[in-house]
Amino acid sequence: MQWTDQIRRIKIVLVVAAVLIAVASLLISHFLVRDLSNEEHNRMEVWAQALHALNAADETTDLSLVLSVMEGNNTIPVIVMNDEGEITDYRNIEDTARIESYARKMIHAGDTIHVDGQLVCYDESIMLKRLSAWPYIQLGIVLVFVVVAIFALLSSKQAEQNKVWVGLSKETAHQLGTPVSSLMAWVEMLKEQYPEDDLLPEMDKDVKRLQLIAERFSKIGSLPEPVESSMNEVLGHVVSYMDRRTSNQVQIISCLPDHEVVVRMNASLFEWVIENLCKNAVDAMEGKGTITLTLYEEPQGVAIEVQDTGKGIKKKDLANVFTPGFTTKKRGWGLGLSLARRIVEEYHHGRIFVKQSEVGRGTTFRIELKK
Repeated sequence: MQWTDQIRRIKIVLVVAAVLIAVASLLISHFLVRDLSNEEHNRMEVWAQALHALNAADETTDLSLVLSVMEGNNTIPVIVMNDEGEITDYRNIEDTARIESYARKMIHAGDTIHVDGQLVCYDESIMLKRLSAWPYIQLGIVLVFVVVAIFALLSSKQAEQNKVWVGLSKETAHQLGTPVSSLMAWVEMLKEQYPEDDLLPEMDKDVKRLQLIAERFSKIGSLPEPVESSMNEVLGHVVSYMDRRTSNQVQIISCLPDHEVVVRMNASLFEWVIENLCKNAVDAMEGKGTITLTLYEEPQGVAIEVQDTGKGIKKKDLANVFTPGFTTKKRGWGLGLSLARRIVEEYHHGRIFVKQSEVGRGTTFRIELKK
């Protein structure tokens, strides 16, 4: 839970930093563009005055300075029109075929200066246009950087968590191996000495259960080979196991097709998934209610739904129920649903999700597998 909150805070900080950088960039660029635009407007006024001086010049006027000013404009597009709307001169225009529409665009934008019955139309220079577009390019780069950073952060942490869970699972299986083997040997010895004891078969079942748990943990992190198995049998084993280990106030109902539904899967691990969902349901119902297991056979695969009548899941927690470490219990590691999703999605290439949940009414988990 703490890591989930930490990830959320880091994402918020990255997004806020990106917004601040973007806003600062846009403001600075806006002021720069505004100052450059004013400077270009002043330059065009000087250019228009030089045009006025050229029109008013006689044979004795020194035009060297005037011509220097007019020839010095190599960046700002300019179109000069007479009173009749005819174009008499232009500078820095590449597409002369559309010069008339370009002039109308300048007039519509209000970038004009009247001089001696002539209309001087001008536009922003290419450099100013590029500078105006740069903040939005920079904003896009910042957003891409933030998205990549968040994705890398989540991916690296997910990989680290996977290594931790796999290492923990294999170490648990290793630690269970020796005492389980010893218990199996002791049970066999007790059977020989007390063959009529009624408790020994139940003890044998519990030892075999420990052996199955150790086997399941050992398979986490590897890619167990799926084989064709009966989903009806898997769900039947879960119902039988849960019936013996829950109170009489918990009713488990299984709704299965009349025929066998065969799916390629690792039956041991998939049985673990259903057990985890059922155990969570018992905890959510606080030991009193109904759990319904339903198996659907669909055209593209099969679906299993586990429905309970428990306290439900709050909407704000729905996005985190499969996150490692997330739990609403006072005691719990928050690994059950995370491992269940890993088994379903990575080992069986299916999907598991919360189909429906209502506070005070119950929750329905749905698993979908391909045939």
